[in-house]
Amino acid sequence: MHYFVKGWWTTLAVDTELIKRRYNRTATFYDLMDCMISPALKKKVIGRVRGDVLEVGVGTGANLPFYPPGCRVTGIDFSPAMLARAKKKAEAMHLPVTLLEMDVENLRFPDRSFDTVVATCVFCSVPDPVRGLAEIGRVCKADGQIILLEHVRSANPVIGKIMDILNPLSVNLIGSNINRDTLANIEKAGLEIKSVEDYTAKLIKLVAVRP
Repeated sequence: MHYFVKGWWTTLAVDTELIKRRYNRTATFYDLMDCMISPALKKKVIGRVRGDVLEVGVGTGANLPFYPPGCRVTGIDFSPAMLARAKKKAEAMHLPVTLLEMDVENLRFPDRSFDTVVATCVFCSVPDPVRGLAEIGRVCKADGQIILLEHVRSANPVIGKIMDILNPLSVNLIGSNINRDTLANIEKAGLEIKSVEDYTAKLIKLVAVRP
């Protein structure tokens, strides 16, 4: 990660490196943490993809078994340790997937490269989620689709406040924010929300987005 100027970009670069180290550290037991999202829901999400697919935050490859035939999948993650585990899963399943170390805030793909961009529980840990969302909008084709499965801050005032209080602990331990308003961030990134499906007391949202 480059430090171009002092100020906000330097801060984000430092945050990214800190979060990367945390995810490298948790890679060995991340699959246990990932059990909050049921296989049935993952299958539902990944079953909607088509064409050339970019999976942002592929992690340890938990979604790889659910891809339908005929998809050409590129998975990115900023954690080398996570990618190493994803590679082993892909090889064991003989899946033709391209895995790259990359930061969603700075995607190295041309504009309008993918038919589908998908992410599951990713934008809770991106230092600048609006920038990252704008980037996936840039690389998605104009007639493509963006599919996001994200956990968000509770709309319940009491639960939401508790999540705010606990958020620093979550960030320091695993790099994940538990109190983000991802729907608002999607709109701030200039993307259009097509539909929202709620799960787990409305803390998990499946969002279809138009680039």
